[in-house]
Amino acid sequence: MWLLLASFILRNKQLVFNPIITLPSTFPFHLQNHIHNTMVLSSPSPLRTKKTRAIGIPIIDLSLDTATLSQHIVTACQEYGFFKVVNHGVPFEIISKMEEVAQHFFSKPTSEKVKVQANPPSPFGYGCRNIGYNGDVGELEYLLLQANSIALGSDHPTNFRGAVEDYIQAVKQLTCGLLEILALGLSLPDTNAFSRFIQDVDNDSCFRVNHYPGVKSESNQPKPAQRIGFGEHSDPQIFTILRSNDVPGLQISTFDGLWIPVTNEPNDFCVFVGDALEVLTNGRFQSVRHRVMANMSNKSRMSMMYFAAPALNERLSPIPQMIGNLRLYKSFTWNEYKKAAYSLRLGDQRIDLFKCHST
Repeated sequence: MWLLLASFILRNKQLVFNPIITLPSTFPFHLQNHIHNTMVLSSPSPLRTKKTRAIGIPIIDLSLDTATLSQHIVTACQEYGFFKVVNHGVPFEIISKMEEVAQHFFSKPTSEKVKVQANPPSPFGYGCRNIGYNGDVGELEYLLLQANSIALGSDHPTNFRGAVEDYIQAVKQLTCGLLEILALGLSLPDTNAFSRFIQDVDNDSCFRVNHYPGVKSESNQPKPAQRIGFGEHSDPQIFTILRSNDVPGLQISTFDGLWIPVTNEPNDFCVFVGDALEVLTNGRFQSVRHRVMANMSNKSRMSMMYFAAPALNERLSPIPQMIGNLRLYKSFTWNEYKKAAYSLRLGDQRIDLFKCHST
C-alpha cells in the first residue's frame, strides 16, 4: 500500500507545500521527544497564554523519504495525536467536486434534505442540531454515510454519488498508506498491522459532512467566540481524515490541557488519532480531544471527515509488540466499543471503560 501511495503522490505533483503553521525553530519538530502519559479531562485552559505561543502543529510533507516520514508521523502521533499532511496525492479535482456537491446539498430547502433523514436506530442520513442520542447539542447539520455502502436513494443525483465514491476511495487509500508508514515507524513486523482493519471488505468506516451555519448575533445569546459548534470529544475510530473549507473553528487540545486553533489551507488534510488506535498501540498514541467553535462571520463552515474503522466483529486489543511490561486495555470487539461509546455523552472519556484496572 505504501508503494501505491507513493505512486499516487508522484502522479499528482500539482499539490503545493504551503503550510501556514510550522513548528518554530525554538521548538524543533525532529527534537521533540517528550511523551505525555496523561490527558487532562477537565476543560482545557484558553489559548494564547505565554506557554502556547511557542506551540505549533506538525505539518508533514508526504514527499519525504520513507524513513524520515515514518519517524515524523510517529512523533506527531505521540506528541499531539494529530498532524496535517501536504503533498498527499489526492487530486484537487476530487476534493473540489466533493465540496461542490456537499455545498449544493446543504443549500437545499429543509423539506428536501429531510427526505434522506437518519431514522434511528440507523444513524445514517441527514441530521441537524443533535449530536448523538444523549444530547450535546451543537449548532450544525450533517450528512452521515456508510463508506462501504453509499445508500443515498433516488433523491441524490448520479453526480453526487460519483463524487462521494471517488472522494472516499482517495482518502481511504491515503489512510491505509499513512497507517502502513506508521507501522514501519514503530518497527512492527507486519506493516499491515493497522491498515488491514480498513482494507477488510466489511470495515465499518463512515463518511460525514458537517455544515455549520454562520452565527447571527442576538442580544440574549453568548458571543460567537464563546459558542460551541461541535462539543469537545475524541473520535472512537482508528484514524480520522478531515478536510474543511476556509472558515476557522477547529481546535485541538494538547495533552497538558491547552487548546490550539487549527488553520485551514487549500492543500492539506488533518489526521486525528482515534480511540481504537490508542488501544492498538497500548496507549503509546493517545486519541486527541477536539472541538469546533462557532465562527464569527456570516459565512458557513463545512468539513468532511472519513472515519477509518474496523469491521463490527473485529476484535481489538493491544498489539503484542506494543505491550511491554504493562497491558493497559482489555480485548473487545469494535461493535462492543461502539455500543458502549454511543451510550455515553459526546464529551465523556469513553475509552476508560475498556482499561485494565490493577487489583
